[in-house]
Amino acid sequence: MFKNLGAFELLIIVAIVLLLFGGKKIPELMRGLGKGMHEFKKASEGHHDDEPAAPNQTTQPK
Repeated sequence: MFKNLGAFELLIIVAIVLLLFGGKKIPELMRGLGKGMHEFKKASEGHHDDEPAAPNQTTQPK
């Protein structure tokens, strides 16, 4: 998808992002993007820290 992007094109994209969001807002955006990717990765792998562990269900014969 981005195979044809050179250094000049990337520089233009970075300049546009800086103009739109400003230098102070970019670290917050990247932090939020990283957290979102981390949560998506956890969810796609099936890890759910917020779910309680299944109780040990050992049944004894009566």
